[in-house]
Amino acid sequence: MTESQERKAAVIRGLMNRCPNCGEGKLLMGYLTISPECENCKAPLGNYRAADGPAFFTMTIMLLLLIPLIGFTWVLFRPSPLTLLLIVGLITTLLTLILLRIVKGAFIGYLWSHQEQDPGA
Repeated sequence: MTESQERKAAVIRGLMNRCPNCGEGKLLMGYLTISPECENCKAPLGNYRAADGPAFFTMTIMLLLLIPLIGFTWVLFRPSPLTLLLIVGLITTLLTLILLRIVKGAFIGYLWSHQEQDPGA
């Protein structure tokens, strides 16, 4: 496997909440807490700090989806402004919470594939 294929595999494993090294152990405990090490291969996953990267990418994705979401909701249902706010707010909140976990896993997979560990770790 080439280096770029290994990096893609690590990101995809992270997307699926799996260890970027072996693809077997869980990457995240609970909602967003990174496992200190892989339960299968003992890779030190806790050394890869995502910081604000996943939040930034999640916000960017959601802002790109927000305009079409508002437009389609308005055209399809013609709700009152308050109803539009409630519908779009609920959908945006749910999508953000789902995407944040997925993006964080992919981000950790990317950091692992480039060996970008926290200097203080």
